[in-house]
Amino acid sequence: MANLVYQSGAPLGAEVSLKSFRKDIEIELFNEAGQMVSRYRVHRCWPSEYTALPDLDANATDVSVEQIILENEGWERDKSVVEPQEEARIPPKRL
Repeated sequence: MANLVYQSGAPLGAEVSLKSFRKDIEIELFNEAGQMVSRYRVHRCWPSEYTALPDLDANATDVSVEQIILENEGWERDKSVVEPQEEARIPPKRL
């Protein structure tokens, strides 16, 4: 996506193009059973910051996490996606 904004080695004046770098995306959230519980539509978003690998400390027990910050021009929840209902658990009968 960064290549859509800045073209390294392009002719003078053509290095930067902001025409098509904003995209509509969908963010889907899943529960532990792998079922989709919600979806969001994000309109005309673009990355403003990306961290591939944070500073690592060999003596720490931290987990390495990639991070991306997306700016946007609006979002909405997809109301057609509903959280699945859990089945009622019936306790076993005692003899």
